[in-house]
Amino acid sequence: MTTNHSPDGMTEQNFNSMKQNIRLLSAQIRNGRVDGQFLSQQVSKLEAFFENLEEERKSARQGSRFRALYEVSRILGSSLDLQEVLDQVMDAVLKLTQAERGFLMLRDGDGGLEVKVERNLDLDAPDTEEPQGQYSRTIANQVLDDGRAIVTTNAAEDPRFNDENNSIMAQALRTIMATPLRARGEVIGVAYVDSRVVTEMFDEDDLNAMDALAGQAAIAIENAKLFEQTDAVLQKTVNELTQLRRVDLMLNETLDPDRAIEITLEWAAKMSNSVSGHLGMLEGKPAIVPASRHYGSEDRSKPPARLDLAYEQVGEVIQTGEARTGISLIGDDEHCILIIPIKRENKVFGIVVLHKDNTNPYTPHETELAQRVVARASVAIENARLYAEVQAADRAKSEFVGTVAHDLKVPMTSIMGYANLTMMLAEEHENLVDRQGEFLDKIADTVERMEVLVSDLSDLSRVEAGYFFMDPIVVPVAKIVEGVKDNTMTQIQARGHTFIEDVAPDLPDMWIDYYRLLQVLTNLVSNAYKYTPEGGTITLSAKQSDNRIRFSVSDTGIGLSEEQIAKMGTKFWRADDEYTRSQQGTGLGFSITSSLVELMGSYIKIESEPGSGSTFSFSIAIAANGGDPNATQALNTIPGYEDFRPS
Repeated sequence: MTTNHSPDGMTEQNFNSMKQNIRLLSAQIRNGRVDGQFLSQQVSKLEAFFENLEEERKSARQGSRFRALYEVSRILGSSLDLQEVLDQVMDAVLKLTQAERGFLMLRDGDGGLEVKVERNLDLDAPDTEEPQGQYSRTIANQVLDDGRAIVTTNAAEDPRFNDENNSIMAQALRTIMATPLRARGEVIGVAYVDSRVVTEMFDEDDLNAMDALAGQAAIAIENAKLFEQTDAVLQKTVNELTQLRRVDLMLNETLDPDRAIEITLEWAAKMSNSVSGHLGMLEGKPAIVPASRHYGSEDRSKPPARLDLAYEQVGEVIQTGEARTGISLIGDDEHCILIIPIKRENKVFGIVVLHKDNTNPYTPHETELAQRVVARASVAIENARLYAEVQAADRAKSEFVGTVAHDLKVPMTSIMGYANLTMMLAEEHENLVDRQGEFLDKIADTVERMEVLVSDLSDLSRVEAGYFFMDPIVVPVAKIVEGVKDNTMTQIQARGHTFIEDVAPDLPDMWIDYYRLLQVLTNLVSNAYKYTPEGGTITLSAKQSDNRIRFSVSDTGIGLSEEQIAKMGTKFWRADDEYTRSQQGTGLGFSITSSLVELMGSYIKIESEPGSGSTFSFSIAIAANGGDPNATQALNTIPGYEDFRPS
């Protein structure tokens, strides 16, 4: 009989032989005739048998571990759902270790451990009567902090945990094994198993197998977490793109500028998590930004009337064309603000101001989303504004055509009537000289009105076509002021106004087109006396400012509101108030005047308040700077100087 361990393991012959020897030994004992030498031999054989059996058991268990690890590798790659992967890992750990209980824990946001899955050996969740999460936190936290696996075969007597074994003693824990879950060099959690019944249940081989399983499990868990995060980000991005697409559709469905502005402000606020906001369009030169639309509620303060006055960063945004964030005081509280330019081809034409209800700054993502909404809307807003302007222009032109037809028809009728009367008087010789002179004066006045109208139309056409050119010469300031007075003093006196000439002495000559400068100043003074009730004051001033002559025309008339100032220069536009409509005009004079001043290298600055009069200012280059010093043609040699009567 062979007693040595065979490489092939326990055979049936070995097993039957051992059973026969045990029966024989049992019979000797019953008969009281035990052979000591035989007994010793059988005990040795029995020891060898159990040693062989233990080797077989270890070999079978090792094979079971390899099969379990293979099965785990196959299963863990089958899903990217985080909770499903966690459940699969926990089940695999219990099958591999045959532990009584198991816990799978992941690192939480505070750096501690959070139990994600808890299982018993039967792969069921623990009974609801037993408190969940009852494990050795000392061992779990040590594995998390040190990143090294731990196995203890009798935890209650293990000297490593004598100082901190209250939970071990309270739960009667005997065998504990825990290993870190490590992914990309970082410990992301702990796999933990224990037993309250069996001591020395685990050995180093079990720990190595569990550690190998934990390595695969950590990768699967991390992949599932990354997929979950990526999927969440992707879904968020899809939702944002869907919202942006919705904004596009709403903007494309309207040509109403007010509706386009409302959509822009509302969605910029929503997508940046803002609680309130304002939107304004740039008006005038230099630009102001009246707030035309508001979103949300601000119970502690009234909405601002002008964004450029309420927020100091607006000027910088207009200048740079770049969005800015900052802090603004609303009521008694500081709020975070985001200011975004509305621009087209790098030209800013509007401003959006958004508010948060705290001082937490806007994130880069929130800022980007708000800017994307505004950028998409800028084209729609500009198109809607242009469409509205085209419609307004069409209406104004229709009104203008009617005005022109009326203004030409009436003078022509008057001319025809006075001409007929003159002829009748000539035939009848009745007070011929006196009456002819009277009628001829009326004909001349009527023709002059027609000339003004035709001149305005001609100038407008040339400005819009780009064929309006300047012919600069050296012009003394005194001569231009004298020309303006000659053109307007009769009308100023007829209305009972006082004219004040405020011209600084010894002003240098200008380099400018004399006719066009005279046309500009005459038009401004004409507007001043027309829109000032009788008995007012008209002031024409000229002073040197650096290398330019600054002209100002002031009056004590009806004045202008901010909205009216913003519309000044719009072709065919006239204010709707009764006094303005009572004065003759086509709505073209100031538009032409403003265009001429821009061709002269300046712009008209308007300062006015309703009921407090107005001041219109601009500047002209002096001859020493922009002119030809040798161009000394005298004004009285300019053809048609004395007869020049610009509109």
